Amino acid sequence: MEWTRAGLTAAGFHGFVPFADLPASPVPPGAGTYIVVRPDAGPPAFLEANAGRAVPGRRHTEPLTTLEAAWVTGAEVVYIGKADLGSKGDRGIAKRLDEYRLHGADLGGSHNGGRYLWQLRDNAALLVAWQESADASATETEMLDDFIDQFGKLPFANLTNGRGSRHSRARRRTPRMEQA
Repeated sequence: MEWTRAGLTAAGFHGFVPFADLPASPVPPGAGTYIVVRPDAGPPAFLEANAGRAVPGRRHTEPLTTLEAAWVTGAEVVYIGKADLGSKGDRGIAKRLDEYRLHGADLGGSHNGGRYLWQLRDNAALLVAWQESADASATETEMLDDFIDQFGKLPFANLTNGRGSRHSRARRRTPRMEQA
């Protein structure tokens, strides 16, 4: 896959809207994958404190050295996620992205994965795109593996590989990451 907006569009991704515009966007309710793109190709600037919602008992703000080490130079994609329908059949892409949006705006929501995004100074400029797929977990794993093949590590805000990844560990876990 070509990891640019043009390449992602050619691969069937739709949207490319800021998180704030998600409520007015035609996000599908079904299962699928979603990506977050940072349009600015320049070096990132990080916030000292995470702007997103703090989840009790979970890490919130990361040291700047952790964020700097996780940064993937030259990559537009900063996060790859999945939205399975869940046991009740109601947790598709629209629901998952709304949780992510609310979490990032500190308005509730439950999306602690990808939390590094909310320490980017330009997090309001990030764009979200989505693609429906019947097996979101397999699609996410394949995308993460392809990203690792090209860039040598996971996207900036992804902390773990997908299930069944052909890469044993793309980001070495540190004692800080092991703490809950």
